[in-house]
Amino acid sequence: MRHVAVLGSTGSIGTNCLQVLDSLPDRLSLVGITAHSRWRDLAEQSQTRHPRWAVVTDQSLAQDVERNSFSPKTEILFGEAGIERIASAPEVDVVVSAIVGAAGLRGTWVALEHGKTVAIANKETLVVAGPLVMDLAKRTNAALLPVDSEHSAIFQALQVGRANEVRRVVLTSSGGPFRGRTLSQLKEVTQKEALAHPTWNMGPKISIDSATMMNKALEVIEAKWLFGLRDDQISVVVHPQSVVHSFVEFVDGSVIAQLSPPDMRLPIQYALTYPDRCESVAKKLDWGRPFDWHFEPPDLDAFPALQLGFEVASRGGTCGAVLNAANEAAVERFLAGSLGFCDIPRACRAVLDQHDFDPTPSLDDLLRLDRWARQEVTRWT
Repeated sequence: MRHVAVLGSTGSIGTNCLQVLDSLPDRLSLVGITAHSRWRDLAEQSQTRHPRWAVVTDQSLAQDVERNSFSPKTEILFGEAGIERIASAPEVDVVVSAIVGAAGLRGTWVALEHGKTVAIANKETLVVAGPLVMDLAKRTNAALLPVDSEHSAIFQALQVGRANEVRRVVLTSSGGPFRGRTLSQLKEVTQKEALAHPTWNMGPKISIDSATMMNKALEVIEAKWLFGLRDDQISVVVHPQSVVHSFVEFVDGSVIAQLSPPDMRLPIQYALTYPDRCESVAKKLDWGRPFDWHFEPPDLDAFPALQLGFEVASRGGTCGAVLNAANEAAVERFLAGSLGFCDIPRACRAVLDQHDFDPTPSLDDLLRLDRWARQEVTRWT
């Protein structure tokens, strides 16, 4: 039995994670859940699953939360201290890091400090502080297992060969809702259009990142640190059907891919039960019907955000923290109607180019630049 805490349990990844836990009651036990402001959803999860802890990270809601809405078996905690409490608790074996954005870094960091297994869906943690996070995991003998479908696919494919036998990894991308459009056609994109992903059902921030292809840029950076890759070992290909989730090419020309219908419950379950495989509630491929898979190179002119990802992965240092913070702030402005769709990567480029680069920053340096980059984007025109 593995005892699991889900950081960000009311989001898309979190709710899928709870479905996996419900399906494997003899293997997985839920002990902690968290949400930022959606405390009513958190209370419902508490009532149906009775975890030991529930955390509302928005401290300002402490007086508004109706404690009798939660299970009497659940202790309610507030703020970042609550996150740290469950991420470090001896009763917790696995921490699922599913908080969106740089806000997910603290919980992941604390879990790794305490030698936990971290199932990481929060790519921003490695984008912001990849070398520091991987070094911490090594020092504490913690395990960092990918939940993103692309990185889970790479992780699975890598197990058939040695690290020195890898020629490159190829991340697949659906292409988002605007695949095939030119840069000029993207200038009038609306929020509604950008939020309508053709394959995945995700939250608004991740949906916008998919539309700009910034999500793939962040995944390039994440892959570099997570798998210890060189810059020339990472490629991206557009695959609209989202069945081949990524693949690894070895030096002898063999290509090993992981395939499945687009269903996040599969990579979540693999991270929670690794190294075991067991029956899953995730969808299965139907090999009894005909289908075609299509692959094409990404259009870097129409989607300049992806090029930023390759550049930031190559430079390292403070670049990841600045790019991630600038993007989060720019997406917020786009969703608020004060920034155009094509201005998102332009704002990121401007802030990235003007920041004081440091090749070996401390965690405090990265957090300071995170705050600076957000402020710069709020003033950008």
